[in-house]
Amino acid sequence: MTHTRIAYVQARWHADIVDRALDGFSEVIPRTQIDVIDVPGAFEMPLMARDLAATGRYDAVVCAALVVDGGIYRHDFVASAVVDGLMRAGMDTGVPVLSVSLTPHHFQETDHHKAIYADHFVSKGREAAHAALGILKARSSLRSVAAA
Repeated sequence: MTHTRIAYVQARWHADIVDRALDGFSEVIPRTQIDVIDVPGAFEMPLMARDLAATGRYDAVVCAALVVDGGIYRHDFVASAVVDGLMRAGMDTGVPVLSVSLTPHHFQETDHHKAIYADHFVSKGREAAHAALGILKARSSLRSVAAA
């Protein structure tokens, strides 16, 4: 899929961890095929994903964020809104929108937790790249069957 173009949206909240997902993602899909867009946090990703998908320029949109439990309802509220919004963006535009958003309940600002989640984001980035390529291939096959 040499002509595949991916929009990759990443939240700047906990950027030191979230940025690792792009590292893993670009191990599978070359950076020359990825446009990286920064947004302030996870809550802003669905609107950006919808707008990027609607341009018709991208085969898929991938969004990455870390939504942590701060001990109040915000964690669940934000996580639910983000997942629902990303799904709606994909459904409304017909462009696959994938999430590399993690929502740990017990994240702490320690070097140990930061290292664990940074490593995990690399793996999740690779998984998201394979998922993006997989859904694009499946949709391409579907179009081929419909055309026959």
